[in-house]
Amino acid sequence: MLTPQILAALNSILGTHGLITHPNQLQTYECDGLTNFRQTPTAVLLPTTTEQVANIIQICAANNIPFVARGAGTGLSGGALPTEGCLVIGLARMNRILSTDLPNHRITVEPGVTNTQVTEAVKTHGFFYAPDPSSQTVCTIGGNLAENAGGAHCLKYGFTTTHVLGCEVVLPNGKTTWLGSEHGVVDTPGYDLPGVFIGSEGTLGIATKAVLRIVRRPQSVQTLLAAFDTVTAAAQTVSDIIAAGLLPSAMEMMDRISITASEAAVHAHYPLCEALLLVELDGPTLEVEAQMALVQSLCTTNGAWELRLAQSDAERAKVWKGRKAAFAAMGRVSPNYIVQDGVIPRTKLADVLDRMSIMSQETGLRIANVFHAGDGNLHPMVLYDAANPGEEDRALILSYDILRLCVDAGGSISGEHGIGREKQCVMSYMFHEPDLAVMQRLRRAFDPNNLANPEKLFPTPRLCGERRHGAYIPHELETQGIAQIF
Repeated sequence: MLTPQILAALNSILGTHGLITHPNQLQTYECDGLTNFRQTPTAVLLPTTTEQVANIIQICAANNIPFVARGAGTGLSGGALPTEGCLVIGLARMNRILSTDLPNHRITVEPGVTNTQVTEAVKTHGFFYAPDPSSQTVCTIGGNLAENAGGAHCLKYGFTTTHVLGCEVVLPNGKTTWLGSEHGVVDTPGYDLPGVFIGSEGTLGIATKAVLRIVRRPQSVQTLLAAFDTVTAAAQTVSDIIAAGLLPSAMEMMDRISITASEAAVHAHYPLCEALLLVELDGPTLEVEAQMALVQSLCTTNGAWELRLAQSDAERAKVWKGRKAAFAAMGRVSPNYIVQDGVIPRTKLADVLDRMSIMSQETGLRIANVFHAGDGNLHPMVLYDAANPGEEDRALILSYDILRLCVDAGGSISGEHGIGREKQCVMSYMFHEPDLAVMQRLRRAFDPNNLANPEKLFPTPRLCGERRHGAYIPHELETQGIAQIF
């Protein structure tokens, strides 16, 4: 409970405009990009400095109040979902670029800076920030750190963790420390604490500054669209390109449903086909030209009936605008949908996508696929209409079944969206109890009182119900038949 004394203390830290308690305003923060789960927070706090964040968390620690960090709220796994009785600490006002160090290829930012703003700050000097999630124009660096965000170009350049040299963190006891190097030194001695923190989904503390690695723009970039009659042929082309020793900067795939939705939204002039492969190469001009010739040959060998090479930067931008608009555009073809985030070995792409097609036919629910084909990071979207009784539950069941399929194929239940609230009940299908116990020991080393983003990541009987065949069953689906898939 927030007593008048606690509210007064918080108000003294933030001022009148930094504390939100009105019920109508609190509803804005009741969920993130995953709208299937909702919970109204007790209050929302909007700090502007690291000191304010530390003072807030010290009050939380002293009064045993749980807190949840929030960036732009674009997450897709319920990672920023409030928990009962919690405070939400919104970091959107901590949005300054603090310093730029071009000779050492680094930039220091606050957590509320958006992903795109990092590149905008350095692009005139010939640099860019490589991780590029589809929501990059609005998602923030703090959230990217929490989820270890990826994007289309992470096939070649790596995920967020590859590009963070150090970060300032307020721990769950209210103390402020640096993980990694405050000055961006590469390979500092000791444990890789930034590697532990990045991807921990706000359960180990709150990042208030980050030193990011920036990358020089390549001499040449070429983007190819290849249209196929079958997903199997496109998937085989992905494997063949990697087997040929090529490492594209990006390799994406879209199916007919996602092509239709994106084309209606963006008008990127995509060919309408069963599978569209986007391949982007970058590097020295002669190397890129030689490699693109080989890519085109492999596409043709696998039956591509249209090859289109973007002829300008503007055309390239249009191609990527369509791809990155795919999630939002899905509202044009379905009133509701659930985005999943499984990972599989590249060599299993065709088999898993075929199995998903069968699952779609068996359930009567459409599945749209748009994903990072190069690293096997799938983003299947289960389409449904919540107005039809029971259809949302069926869609949730199918989405969990897809995650189980990914694990059975030798993959994972998440590549970049995180576990959050959505997937925590499936964690025990992928990990055994000793694995989960080790993770919990690490978490409690940072947060012994379980105040930082509680009830996320790990399955609990209260939220997930009973265990069946090694996996917890979410309470809300327990009577809907989900047990049969476990």
